[in-house]
Amino acid sequence: MSDPWHEIETGTLQPEAPLLTRLIAEAGLPPEARDRIAAEGAALVRQIRADVRPGLMEVFLAEYGLSTEEGIALMCLAEALLRVPDAETMDALIEDKIAPSDWGRHLGRSASSLVNASTWALMLTGKVLEEKEPGIVGHLRGAVKRLGEPVIRRAVRQAMKEMGRQFVLGETINAAMERASVMEAQGYTYSYDMLGEAAKTAEDAERYAQAYAKAIAAIAGAARSDDIRANPGISVKLSALHPRYEVAQEARVMAELVPVVRDLARAAARARMGFNIDAEEADRLALSLKVIAAVLADPELKGWDGFGIVVQGYGRRAGAVIDWLHGLSQRLDRRIMVRLVKGAYWDAEIKRAQVMGLEDFPVFTRKEATDVSYIANAKKLLSMTDRIYPQFATHNAHTVAAILDMGKGKPFEFQRLHGMGERLHDIVLKREKSRCRIYAPVGAHRDLLAYLVRRLLENGANSSFVNQIVNEDVAPETVAACPLTAVEAMLPGLANARVVRGPDLFAPERANSQGFDLTDAPTLARIDAARGPFASRSFAAAPILAAPATKGTAKPVLNPATGAAVGEVTDATAADVDAALAAARPWAASQPERAAILN
Repeated sequence: MSDPWHEIETGTLQPEAPLLTRLIAEAGLPPEARDRIAAEGAALVRQIRADVRPGLMEVFLAEYGLSTEEGIALMCLAEALLRVPDAETMDALIEDKIAPSDWGRHLGRSASSLVNASTWALMLTGKVLEEKEPGIVGHLRGAVKRLGEPVIRRAVRQAMKEMGRQFVLGETINAAMERASVMEAQGYTYSYDMLGEAAKTAEDAERYAQAYAKAIAAIAGAARSDDIRANPGISVKLSALHPRYEVAQEARVMAELVPVVRDLARAAARARMGFNIDAEEADRLALSLKVIAAVLADPELKGWDGFGIVVQGYGRRAGAVIDWLHGLSQRLDRRIMVRLVKGAYWDAEIKRAQVMGLEDFPVFTRKEATDVSYIANAKKLLSMTDRIYPQFATHNAHTVAAILDMGKGKPFEFQRLHGMGERLHDIVLKREKSRCRIYAPVGAHRDLLAYLVRRLLENGANSSFVNQIVNEDVAPETVAACPLTAVEAMLPGLANARVVRGPDLFAPERANSQGFDLTDAPTLARIDAARGPFASRSFAAAPILAAPATKGTAKPVLNPATGAAVGEVTDATAADVDAALAAARPWAASQPERAAILN
C-alpha cells in the first residue's frame, strides 16, 4: 500500500483518467450490482416525484435552473447584491438583470405557491422597468411604478432574503434549535453550522471562537444520549478561527490555531456531542490535516468518539485522505467520524488552477467522475468501521441506493442540507430505518445571500440531481444512471473539454503564463533545492566604479523576515561619487566609441 501522506502532498494534480480507473476497481461493483443499484435509484426518484409536497429547492430549480436565462439572472442578482454599495448601483443592477428576462412564461407552471409568488413579483418588477401593458397586469405594473424604485429595490432584496431563509435554520443557535425540534421529533438529528466568512483579523477569529464556544454550550443542553451518534453536533471552519490560515504561515498556525481548536473540541467532548472540522479549499488540505492530527492527539480527547472530519469527494486526493485518517485513528487509538461530501468549492478550484496556469486541476472535471469517487470512497469508509463512523452527505438517489446496497449491516448515517433532499431522506429514514442527520446553517440575514449563492451554484446546473429530480422531462432511469458505467464509456479521453487547462486558457492566441503554487509541497521542495547552493553563501555589495573604490566600512545585511545574515554592504564615499562623475563626462562625449562598445 502506498504512503497516504506522500499522495496527499504530491498527488494534488494527479492525472484524472488513471485515477478513475483505479477508483472504479476499488468500488468493486459488478454489472449485476450496478443494475440493481440503478433500478433502486430510479424507484426512489419515482417515489419522490409521486410526493404531493416535493422540496422547495427542487421545485425552484425546476423553474429557475442555471440552464434558463431567468435562472442566470437570479444567480447574478443574488451574487452581486452581496457587494452593491449604494442605491443607485442597486437600481441599475436590478434593471439590468430583472427587466430583460421573460418571467411570464414561468407563471403558473409550478405547483408551489411560493415559487409562483416569486414569479409574480419578478414579472411585475421586470415589466415595471419596461413599457406598460393594458389590462389588469398593466394596472398592477403602473401601481408599482408609481411607488418608485426604492420599493422595487427593497422588494428584490427581501425576495432574496426570503429565498435564503428557506435554507438557513435560524438567525441564532437558540432559534435554530427550537425550530429543529419539529424534525427531531420525526427521528432526525442535527449538525449546526455557524455561517460567516473567513477571519481577516485576530479580532474576527476571536469573535468566531466565542461564537463557536457559545453554540457548543447551547447544544450541550440537547445532547442527552450516551450515544454520540444520537446527539446534535457542530461544524467548525478552521479559516474562521485564524486570520493567517495558510501554508506560508504553518508555524504560526500550529502554535496559535491548534490550542483554540483543542479547547473547542474538549468542550464538545464534555458535552458528548459531535465536532466536525469542515473541508475547505484544496491548497490548505495538508495544513488542515496537520492541525487535525495535533488536536486529536490531545490526551483529554481519549475515549470520545465525536471528533469528525469532512472529506470532499471531488478532490483527487480524497481516498488518500481517508486512508491517512484511518491510520491516524489507529495510531492514536481513537474512533472518529468522517463526513463524505461531494464538494463545495468546485468553481473556485477550477478558476485558481486556470489563473495560475497549472497543468491540471485538484478536482475532477466531470460530475460523473465525482460520483464515481464518492461511491469508491464510500466503499472504503464502510470497510473501516472499526475506527471510522461514516456520514454520507448526499441528495442523490443513485448514491443513496449504492450506499444502502454496499453498507448492509454496517453502522453509518445519511446527511442532507436543511431545505434540500427532504423527501429522499424521509423515505430512507422511514423505510430503511437509517440514521439521518440534517446539516443546518445558522446565521444573521447578512450571511444568507452568500450561502444561497453557494447552494444555487452547486445545484443549479441542468445536470445536477437536485435540478433533475422533479423534472418530468428527464426519465427516472436517466436521473439515477450508473456513473461508473458512464465514466468507463468516456475513458481514456475523460477530461472535460469545456474545462480549459491553465496553460491553454488563452489558446490559440498565446500560452498562459505559469505560476508557482506556493502551497504545493513538491513545488516548494524544488524551489528550496534551487536555493540550496546559496543558503550558506555570504554576499558582498560595494560600489562598481571606473576607478578603484576607496576602502569603506562594511555593514551587515539581515533578512528582515527571519533575522538571518545575508551578507554585507559597503556604501560609496564622497570621493567615490566624485570619481564616478569625473569618469562619466568623457564617456558621454565619446559617442562613436561608446556605441561600438554597447553594440
